[in-house]
Amino acid sequence: MEKADVKAEAVDKGDHSSALVQVWRADVTLAGRSILENLSLGLDEGEIVCVVGPSGSGKTTLLRLLGGLLKPSAGKVLLGGAEMRKPRQDVAIVFQDYSKALLPWRDAAYNVALAMEAMGTPRSERPAKIRKLLEMMGLGDHASKFPNQMSGGMQQRLQIARCLAQEPKVLLMDEPFGALDAMTRQALQDEVLAISKQMGTTVFFVTHDLEEAIYLGDRIVGLLPNPGRVGEIFQVNLPRPRNQLSTREDPEFLRLRRALFDFIERAER
Repeated sequence: MEKADVKAEAVDKGDHSSALVQVWRADVTLAGRSILENLSLGLDEGEIVCVVGPSGSGKTTLLRLLGGLLKPSAGKVLLGGAEMRKPRQDVAIVFQDYSKALLPWRDAAYNVALAMEAMGTPRSERPAKIRKLLEMMGLGDHASKFPNQMSGGMQQRLQIARCLAQEPKVLLMDEPFGALDAMTRQALQDEVLAISKQMGTTVFFVTHDLEEAIYLGDRIVGLLPNPGRVGEIFQVNLPRPRNQLSTREDPEFLRLRRALFDFIERAER
């Protein structure tokens, strides 16, 4: 099959001296199996980078590496020029399974407060910050509700609010909307765009949804499987602010969708 016409690099060569996050020639080997191999990638401050790839390409492993939950077997991961050796408070992770991420015995306000407790935020400052975060995520009227009194979309909004309470430089999102219905998923996609714009947060977003990757991303990293490595990097040349209707009808959106589909099809062979 002829390669899709798209602005892309065959590999990311690791020249990211000015990037906020730098992955440099990282290998990850688990139980004798190579999961990631010689992977280099840079994330710029305030950038949204989406990651796609077939099963076995190491998408979640890469996210865990960026979160300090895994150490590379070789190479290094840098944040702000400092090597990451363990989880950091300025890197927050939003997981797909929101039901396990939230504390069921705490209401919404106190779930958000958990992050502030861990950070040592003065008690006098917490109520105003909690209120602001809940309002930002559309939960201002639900502060006293417990997770089991909320819909799936509301619970995921709450998990994001709690992550933002960490005041992260980097927000890692592991297929966070995969279990939600289409309308809720699109609403939360727009929330991610708003967070990035308002707070300048760097977002690393793992997804199986090619259209979601295009809608959100400044760049899309396509991983190849067995072992996981960078296959192509797609630049998303779509104007912001983005709109769920007009953006998805843009010829560039449709071109990228075809290019990504072709990439995944080739990667799975």
